[in-house]
Amino acid sequence: MNLKVNGVEKTIAASSPTISELLVLEKVEMPEYVSVQINGAFAQSKDFGTSRVAENDEVDFLYFMGGGSR
Repeated sequence: MNLKVNGVEKTIAASSPTISELLVLEKVEMPEYVSVQINGAFAQSKDFGTSRVAENDEVDFLYFMGGGSR
């Protein structure tokens, strides 16, 4: 299956994996803190185990960091 993950074209062996499976396949660090966009739309973390990616989807793994000083 062909996907674009974080802007990089990839071929993965799995056929239509769930978001949770893709997080494992891509060895995403701290998956409990990642937000996932598929084709520009945010996926709900409660749906990661059931939502599937499809051929040629664009998937982005995003981490939102807070902090800083004034």
